[in-house]
Formats: sequence, structure tokens, C-alpha cells
Amino acid sequence: MPTPADHFTALVDRLAADVELERVARAVAGESPARFRGRILLERAAYLMVSTDRTLLDIALDSGFASHEAFTRAFRREFGVLPSVWRAEPTSFHIDAPSDVHFHPPAGLRLPARHRMDGVDLVVEMVEHHVWLVGELVDRARLVSEDDLDETSGRSVEGIDGGTLRWALSRLIGQMEMWNAAVHDGDYDVGIELHESVTSMRRRLDRVGPEFVDNVSRLAATGRFDETFVEAFSPTPQVLSYGAMVAHVLTFAAHHRLLALSRLRECGVGDLGFGDPTHWFATGRRGDA
Repeated sequence: MPTPADHFTALVDRLAADVELERVARAVAGESPARFRGRILLERAAYLMVSTDRTLLDIALDSGFASHEAFTRAFRREFGVLPSVWRAEPTSFHIDAPSDVHFHPPAGLRLPARHRMDGVDLVVEMVEHHVWLVGELVDRARLVSEDDLDETSGRSVEGIDGGTLRWALSRLIGQMEMWNAAVHDGDYDVGIELHESVTSMRRRLDRVGPEFVDNVSRLAATGRFDETFVEAFSPTPQVLSYGAMVAHVLTFAAHHRLLALSRLRECGVGDLGFGDPTHWFATGRRGDA
């Protein structure tokens, strides 16, 4: 049965070859693979010493050490005291390293930030991911029949969506185009969304998507998310800011995207999974979400 140390050794061996671990490889450039491996396993061992009742021998063997003595020597070299002494009065289980990569409980790594990312940067990247994913959804819609596009889903929510794949995709694009129109003091004709073809959606998104990203980026760069306008001549006046409108688009888009993803999966098109952006943010790549 492979131990966690075996799994970690395999990970280190893959660092240079695996594209998905490129960021890890760059982050640990200040240490040799052997030093990196040993340090992370010792950090994990120290964490187990304060978070479990396992014996020191059990932890040592699980961390890839051949004996209690070998573990004791390595631990004392890094922490300055015997494992039993440290366990009685523990300090941080992190060991100083130039890479600033450390063990992250329960079984992972914590990498330093690639670059500074403020809140507005995060919003812009969420918008970029959203536009990319909507494009992928529209492209997948070409693989299903017209009947599948118009079949009502049992997962639709009354008052929030129209229930069909065609509606969800057209609405996703319409939300962005409506936002663009508001930024430029224009109007949006929702009638374009009535039984829109996939070809029309793709053509419209190619125009609307980049404009949406540009508008959000420009407002973020100039600090205008809090710029507010009031529907003063409406029977029920509303106060809205550009930031609130971005939040509105992304909030409702999340539901519409899941509706579209669910319908595509029902039609046998499931390669996008659930459109989770975690991979997008973790790698900084414009690859599979």
C-alpha cells in the first residue's frame, strides 16, 4: 500500500514534465527536489504530531523515514529539538524556505501568490472566465438538435429562467449586452432572445463578450464600480451601481450556466463538467474550466 510519502515522491518526479504542475515547479526553484520533498514531509509530520495521537514511529514511517532514529535526526536538524520535545511545546510546523511553499493540511501544498491580486482584479478575472465559459457552452450547443435546444428542463426555476437550453444561452449573452448598454446609456431589445439560433448567439457573443470584459476592466481600473444611478422616473425607483450590476450578472449567470450545463449533459455533452472556475484561477490558463 503506497504511503503519503510515496505519493509525494511521485508528485516531485512529475514536476518537470507535468504542465499542470508548472506553477509548483517554478515555485520550488530555490530548492532541490530532494530538499523540497524532505522539508514538506517533515512539515506534514509535525502537523500530524499536534493534530493526532499517532506514535512518533508511525508518523516517521508514514513520512518515508526508514526508522525512528532517521526521523529524529532530520526533525532535530530542521526544528532544533527532538520530536518528543517539540510535540510537548509545539511551534509552527512550517520550515523556512526560499520557495515559500509549505504543507497545507490535510494533504496539500500552499503556494505563494504569482502576483498581487486585488478585489477588482478578481472581479475582472471572474468576468473573463464567465465570457469564456459561455462561449464554450454556445459551441457545445451546436452538437444537439433543435428539439433538444427547446425541451423544457425539469430543473427550471419559475420567475428566474425560461427552462430551455436555448433560452439559457441567449439570456446569458443578453445579460452582458444589457449591461453594456447601461454603461453606454443605451437600450437593449430583449426581443432578440426569442428563439435565437445558435449561429446568432455565437455571432452576438463574439461582439458582446469582449465588450463586457473591456467595460468591466475599464470601470475597475478607474475605480468607478461605486458610480450610482437612480431610476428616478420609474414608479418604483431603484438605486444601482455598476458594481452591483456586475454582481447581478454573475449571480444569475451562475444559475443559467448550470441550467445549460445540465441540459447539455442530458443530451450527452458533458465534457465541460460543471464549469467550475477553480482550475482557471489556480493555473491562470485559458484552458478547461
